[in-house]
Amino acid sequence: MGVKSALLGLLLAAGCIPAASAPAAGAKPAAKPAHHPVLLISIDGLRPGDVIEADRRGLKIPALRALLAEGAHAGGVVGVLPTLTYPSHTTLITGVDPAHHGVVNNLTFDPTAMNQDGWYWYAADLKAPTLWDAARARGLTTGNVHWPVSVGAKIGWNLPQIWRTGHEDDAKLLAALATPGLLPELEAKEGPYAPGKAEDLPADQTRGRFAARMIAAHHPDFLTVYLAALDHTEHETGPDSAASHAVLEGLDAIVGQLIAAERKAHPDAVIAVVSDHGFAPVDNAFNLSRALIDAGLIRLSAPDPLGRQKIESWDAVAWASGGSVAVVLARPDDAALVARVRDLLLGLKGDPANRITDMLEGEAIAKAGGNPQASFYLNLAPPMLATGFIAPGLPLRFVPPTKGMHGFFPGDPRMRSTFVIAGPGVPKGRDLGEIDMRVIAPTLARIMGARLDQAEAPAITF
Repeated sequence: MGVKSALLGLLLAAGCIPAASAPAAGAKPAAKPAHHPVLLISIDGLRPGDVIEADRRGLKIPALRALLAEGAHAGGVVGVLPTLTYPSHTTLITGVDPAHHGVVNNLTFDPTAMNQDGWYWYAADLKAPTLWDAARARGLTTGNVHWPVSVGAKIGWNLPQIWRTGHEDDAKLLAALATPGLLPELEAKEGPYAPGKAEDLPADQTRGRFAARMIAAHHPDFLTVYLAALDHTEHETGPDSAASHAVLEGLDAIVGQLIAAERKAHPDAVIAVVSDHGFAPVDNAFNLSRALIDAGLIRLSAPDPLGRQKIESWDAVAWASGGSVAVVLARPDDAALVARVRDLLLGLKGDPANRITDMLEGEAIAKAGGNPQASFYLNLAPPMLATGFIAPGLPLRFVPPTKGMHGFFPGDPRMRSTFVIAGPGVPKGRDLGEIDMRVIAPTLARIMGARLDQAEAPAITF
């Protein structure tokens, strides 16, 4: 035994070195795994088949197809309850379900409309660490362009997503909430930034230019970019419309520009493209508020001079989430109220015209990772969508202007979302099969050499 080995044996025997951490005699130190910068691009509403089956669907998306061939992809991503933009994007960035990260809907709970259609814009609502937090804890730099729930997040270069009315004052609000000096710096090169409420292709093209400029100027180690135009168009015209296909082809060009900028700044970067949910065509709407009003569970204000009414008080209200609707009780521990509402909902479910396929209650909602405030959760079958309180005169069912919807329970195959990833260490052409949305955040954290210990599913091992 050599001197080093003898000394090591003495230290082990004395307990000065834990046996598990002691290297074998003569062994070389283990190589540290390579860590890489990450660019995470979200295309809201992108269905996996639109990428995997692009040729068959007549879609010209060369950037996404090249990324697909270069790296690995999921056949489909099983989302969360509900399959909405904000809850899903928060799961993508935390690795936990809505019940645990706190963003349980797009809009905040606001039955009396005090918040005037306020969304979950603020990172203060997050109850779980994010990938931005994990990257920062590892000493990495971070950036963001328009990712949901990013106002006030601890991000080095942050252009958060927020709007109020679409008035030009929204630009002042964003400038006040963005990283100080960042918006003027980028606008000096790229012109005016896109309004927060704008969700069309030109707005996304502007955001893409700003993201590429941020990459070139600041080289963030972890950058999130959110593109909204496909979702917007699918709602208006349906998921397989010519207009939706044209928008996706336009977004593909943005993806190509972002990948080129990232690889110029970080040749060893890993690129991930994700979406939050799939889409289904719809042509009818179920208005649960009508039934709750008729049952005396919602009481309306007297009409104002223009004939408008609001919810004045309530025992049970509908908190709609696209293709599903949560029911929140004013007194969830009131057994008589729970029974009364349960009987009403079961009666509605028994009518095939309402197209209610599932009704979760209590522990079943918790097990599904859904809204902890909900006492009941109803799922509808397309082509039916759900609404909350819109106007007191609307009937139980009506024809909406919307042609496409998501938000249905995640078990619906049409709600599957997209995951494509490429870069060093990612096997070329690998089909990951169907994956849980919660695996994406820990996978990206591992690639960056960071940690998301609270993630509810293990990282993908390449």
